[in-house]
Amino acid sequence: QVHLVESGGGLVQAGGSLRLSCAASGSIFVITTMGWYRQAPGKQRELVASITRSGITNYADSVKGRFTISRDNAKNTVHLQMNSLKSEDTAVYYCNCYSTTLYWGQGTQVTVSS
Repeated sequence: QVHLVESGGGLVQAGGSLRLSCAASGSIFVITTMGWYRQAPGKQRELVASITRSGITNYADSVKGRFTISRDNAKNTVHLQMNSLKSEDTAVYYCNCYSTTLYWGQGTQVTVSS
């Protein structure tokens, strides 16, 4: 069983920055892909960014050039640096990882005020 804990969410003005972090703990075998998803009120959960163990990244078009995902394999952590935030980035952000199966964190709220 893998437990994911997110941190770093909060309230920020449009144009500002936030850094989300997620730490995995528990019975970790090997974590392959780690990622961030988000879900805004009334909308489906969507991929924000993902990163493989070797560092290959994938971003949603809406965040390309503004968000950067990174990870530390030794610490089983993944981070999401979010710059130039917009009101439409407001959502609950969820960390996930794949290690024999898919695991999800509880989510952290990001609110961008315009």
